[in-house]
Amino acid sequence: MNKEVKKTIKKNVQTRRKLIDIRQDNLEQIIVAAENIFAERGYKGTTVEAIAEAVGLPKANVLYYFKTKEGLYKGVISRLLTIWMANMNQMTADMHPKEALRNYILIKMRQSRENPNASRIFAADILHGAHYLRAPLEGELKEQFNRTCDVFRSWIDKKWMNSVNPEHFMFMLWSTTQAYADHGLQISILMNKDKLDDDDFEQGIKFLTEMILKGCGVET
Repeated sequence: MNKEVKKTIKKNVQTRRKLIDIRQDNLEQIIVAAENIFAERGYKGTTVEAIAEAVGLPKANVLYYFKTKEGLYKGVISRLLTIWMANMNQMTADMHPKEALRNYILIKMRQSRENPNASRIFAADILHGAHYLRAPLEGELKEQFNRTCDVFRSWIDKKWMNSVNPEHFMFMLWSTTQAYADHGLQISILMNKDKLDDDDFEQGIKFLTEMILKGCGVET
């Protein structure tokens, strides 16, 4: 292979990499903008035009990646579920709940602080009949939920925690940590603040961790 051919191949590879980088950057920007606008306006109140304007792209470019508004909404939901299931999957049967639950609560609380819109979109869809969430709820999320409940059962069998109901324990973990996202405005008003700050979240993490570990009999 002569030098000119090698240079041409190298140039083509670099060009493809740049295009892939541009595509990934556009996808990320579109998803983030869509998440913010869906959380603020709801599904019906959101338009593709508004999302395109938020990221500074033509509407046609947004539709090139996601085809429809419904496709965009499903993309936002899929991203959220991927993050949530990955976090659940980090709790394993061979980990002690003292550390596994501490880490999970910490991660979920940080998500409530840094990315509250994702949780609000999830909650809003559930309240409206889970039209877009029903399939993943009955599929991949249900499978991950069952695996995590099996982890709790393993901890119970090992006497690492009390004999709690695994399903209701998972519901409690979700509801307490996501409350700081879903009801952040209510919490801040009741605490006489414009918004919750880092110290509020740190206190919340400490309080929930202590209450949950003690409540299920994990030695701290």
